[in-house]
Amino acid sequence: MAVAVATKPGAKGVHGADELPSVVVTSYNLEIRDGEGFVGDRASRGAFMEHLAELRRHLADAGEDPLAGIGKEPSKSELDALIENGEAREAALILSAIERFAQSLAFVIRRFLRQKAWKQVERIVIGGGLRQSRVGELAIARAGIILQTEGHAIDLVPVRHHPDEAGLVGSAHLAPAWIFEAFDSLVAVDIGGSNIRAGIVELRQKKVPDLSKARVSTSELWRHADEEPGREEAVARLGKMLREQIKAAEKDGLRPAPFIGVGCPGLIEPDGAINRGAQNLPGNWSSERFNLVDSIREMMPEIGGHETIVTMHNDAVVQGLSETPFMQDVEHWAVLTIGTGLGNASFRNRTKPGKRRKD
Repeated sequence: MAVAVATKPGAKGVHGADELPSVVVTSYNLEIRDGEGFVGDRASRGAFMEHLAELRRHLADAGEDPLAGIGKEPSKSELDALIENGEAREAALILSAIERFAQSLAFVIRRFLRQKAWKQVERIVIGGGLRQSRVGELAIARAGIILQTEGHAIDLVPVRHHPDEAGLVGSAHLAPAWIFEAFDSLVAVDIGGSNIRAGIVELRQKKVPDLSKARVSTSELWRHADEEPGREEAVARLGKMLREQIKAAEKDGLRPAPFIGVGCPGLIEPDGAINRGAQNLPGNWSSERFNLVDSIREMMPEIGGHETIVTMHNDAVVQGLSETPFMQDVEHWAVLTIGTGLGNASFRNRTKPGKRRKD
């Protein structure tokens, strides 16, 4: 029997809030278990690579691995190239792995749809690093077809922004309303199990007030998984990235708000403490003696001569928030982010559904 562990009931506050300006976060970081462990693990990037590796082992035992010349864990770009231009047997092998992964993804989504917070979900946005590849696009489309042929009236759509940028753009939907009246950009941070990104989100509200045209003007990506730093070293590196991004924004003629939006794995407590779910980050980020929000404030006490406000939420929530302007034709929607793990969040719009956007 599956067990769901949801967010702490009624948890409210500046950080990890369930009530945001445009949406209500009805759940995030759900941990659904069955006899084989966490269900979400079957739809991570690692799960796809395991499907591919298993198929390669079977073929190697039978005579020959069609992908023997590209290493044990090929990159997304290598796999995409083989689908487009590889030998038929190479492409067929990758498509077989995509089919297996799509079946796993459909299985995971069925389990989520059984949860109370997901029962009314009409559309699921798929983000994360795997989405930014032809392999990911095919897996998402195939999982959607599987679910629809089974009678599930639900749309699966890829996140519109590049996944590297969606986790930054979503921070604009965490910001207080006064920011949009006095500033044209803000600072955002996306912390993941493999990477940390920091950047400047240009709001572009003069073009469209609903933030649908918001974009990342500058950003920096640090792949901490390659260096295996300690927690304090990682935080110090983040501070350096933030200072450099603000300088770049000012050089570009932007006026960043005294606000930093942060997306981070795990359950986010109202005081900014990180509960379980941050095990892939460098060092112990869930320690009672560590508070990321306080650390960021200490490193960046002011922006443009004004006291800095820091607001943090779960990284899947923030990536999902980037889709808010495009979800106004439904009431209940959700996001799954396929990366080192499987992030998840579900939302209810505060306004009644309108017509579907065509852009």
